Amino acid sequence: MGTPNDQAVLQAIFNPDTPFGDVFGFDLGEEAEKEEADEDGVFPGAQLEQSKALELQGVIAAEAGDLSTALERFGQAICLLPERASAYNNRAQARRLQGDTAGAQADLDRALALSGGRGRAARQGFVQRGLLARLQGRDDDARRDFEQAARLGSPFARRQLVLLNPYAALCNRMLADMMGQLRSPRNGR
Repeated sequence: MGTPNDQAVLQAIFNPDTPFGDVFGFDLGEEAEKEEADEDGVFPGAQLEQSKALELQGVIAAEAGDLSTALERFGQAICLLPERASAYNNRAQARRLQGDTAGAQADLDRALALSGGRGRAARQGFVQRGLLARLQGRDDDARRDFEQAARLGSPFARRQLVLLNPYAALCNRMLADMMGQLRSPRNGR
């Protein structure tokens, strides 16, 4: 009848109102929520606030299309707190937008190492690295990263896992064919 993941995909297709957490069995839990809250607690307050301000400036610059300023601000945030994962995640996004996939990959790997694979920074890093792998046609790597992000509570990663599942692709194609036939019935049938 297929793997539990295949069954979960079919459940999600045929019962779309079922919460993904119920389908895939992922739960943030109390410990993960506490980790998220404490993620930045190890850094000195003044430096942390300055780093966050630099990151915000970088995000604003990136959204305005000024990637060189964004990269500069993220770099400053990294210099200020080189052991904080968030700025590496943000710089990876700016590098990817610039077409520097190798630099983005390196930043994401660093962010994930710093986060220890836990918390919000890890969830974001796994999602971004999964997307980068998808863009490069490395679906197995993408699946592994999306699975990690989903375990950390990312609804986006859970949706990506459904899209990467061959049963989901087959069901979507069959559903599209059926809908096309219903919209354009052939004469005489």
